[in-house]
Amino acid sequence: MNKQELVDAIAKHAGLTKTDAAKALDATTAAVSAALKKGDEVRITNFGTFTVVKRSATTGRNPHTGAAIKIPASKQPKFRAGKGLKEVVNKK
Repeated sequence: MNKQELVDAIAKHAGLTKTDAAKALDATTAAVSAALKKGDEVRITNFGTFTVVKRSATTGRNPHTGAAIKIPASKQPKFRAGKGLKEVVNKK
């Protein structure tokens, strides 16, 4: 499912226009992104939790030359599915 298909599904499910659904989706992603940028955690009950994890600097290898390269430390967004989402996905 791409973004436009998600907007269509939100519009249909919530009874919104596609324009309003797109604005709602954009506002949601912006709010989650802003919270993660601040280092906060975003929990959506029965859906999941968005967090930021710190990855330490490591040394890697260039696969073509075999030369060692430094991979800098970074922060990575992470999503952990909640119980409700897991149940929906695994329901038979």
